[in-house]
Amino acid sequence: MSRIEKLLQYLAENDKDSFLQHALALEYIKIGNDEDARKLFNEILLREPTYIGSYYHLGKLLERQQNIEKAIKVYERGMLEAKKAGDMHSYNELQGAKEDVEE
Repeated sequence: MSRIEKLLQYLAENDKDSFLQHALALEYIKIGNDEDARKLFNEILLREPTYIGSYYHLGKLLERQQNIEKAIKVYERGMLEAKKAGDMHSYNELQGAKEDVEE
């Protein structure tokens, strides 16, 4: 059974588990399924805007799709959430990603 199949099986039991959805989105990215990954990241962040790690990966995905304006907005939203949470490590990562794409 593949990692994707296992994650889907776990999600069948708990479809609102952000950790499992995030892991599945990362697996989708590995196989080039950016569309399903993007949907999962968006679902996570709509339901749980404090799930900070998803902002970085969604931003990078949007960059790959040449959707730079949206990527910047995602990084900025993530920076706000990270700052509110006192998570300066994530804030700095998101800020660095934003600055890289703005250059």
